[in-house]
Amino acid sequence: MNMNNNFLDLVPQICEGLNWNKDENDFVTLEIQNRGLFNRIAQKVFKKPKISYVHLDELGSFVWLLIDGKTDIAKLGVLVKEHSGEKAEPLYEKLAKYFQILKSYDFVVLN
Repeated sequence: MNMNNNFLDLVPQICEGLNWNKDENDFVTLEIQNRGLFNRIAQKVFKKPKISYVHLDELGSFVWLLIDGKTDIAKLGVLVKEHSGEKAEPLYEKLAKYFQILKSYDFVVLN
């Protein structure tokens, strides 16, 4: 992903219909419904689950809880830096990869 001002201006928004929850320690778990013909076959033949769970780590959970559909990635980066300090470095490279992954699985849209 090209790291330029255009990327930092993008505003992430959680996709509609995506179920998620946070635990008492503010760790986020995404609930992914396994739909479609292939998934139904896999559920019946290979006993695959109807719902898969994606557990986000500390930094991923912190960023997820900041996504409000109004705050751009540059501002999210400032908040992450304030919260995590040096642990978040290289900050924007990590954010770029994080949002690239979230977008590839249709967990977020970037406007």
